[in-house]
Amino acid sequence: MAIWHRRSYMKKTGGSTRPYRKSRKYDLGSEFSEPEVGEKRVEQRRVRGGNQKNVVRRSETVNLAVDGEVEQVEIESVEDNPANPNYVRRSLLTKGTIVETEEGRAEITSRPGQDGVVNARLTDE
Repeated sequence: MAIWHRRSYMKKTGGSTRPYRKSRKYDLGSEFSEPEVGEKRVEQRRVRGGNQKNVVRRSETVNLAVDGEVEQVEIESVEDNPANPNYVRRSLLTKGTIVETEEGRAEITSRPGQDGVVNARLTDE
């Protein structure tokens, strides 16, 4: 089933609206890539305009910013995910996820399913 980014045919009142045009190619979306903790795997996707997008499927390390320096550290576990509590059980990586590393707790600042990298910064806790 296709993912669509367009207006719903259903009104707030429960009635239906009449479509003013047919579907367009640019109305298409894509499914959530579900980046998880594991052996590194990045895949390329063709996106609008013929461009390429790197999508993280699995990552075992994170680029961690510590005192102005960036180093790669291993992800030990996923601690919290404000997007969805179920993602913690499944060890999924999204923006805002809190992960446990050797350096301490870190918050993911990049969008792994969109950017192709996993960047993070240390949290105060």
